[in-house]
Amino acid sequence: MSDTLLQILQWYGAGASVIAAALVALDLGRRITGWAFVLFVTSSAALIGWGFAQPDAKGIGVQNIIMLAINLVGVYQHLIRKKESA
Repeated sequence: MSDTLLQILQWYGAGASVIAAALVALDLGRRITGWAFVLFVTSSAALIGWGFAQPDAKGIGVQNIIMLAINLVGVYQHLIRKKESA
């Protein structure tokens, strides 16, 4: 992989996760939180690619495989599953 692509993956992954975390923390509603989880999914995908392309970053790759699974649950909970009535 080219150095430029690796830098894009690294910085996109970091920036997207910060924005997504801020959106979740702001609690702007179910739909926005759901889209924050979509952003987390893209961040995890970028960091998986970056982590396994770097010789000393496999831990980040493995961590983000797990984070991807967690974030997909968030997407399901907030965007796909119907909210139960109280």
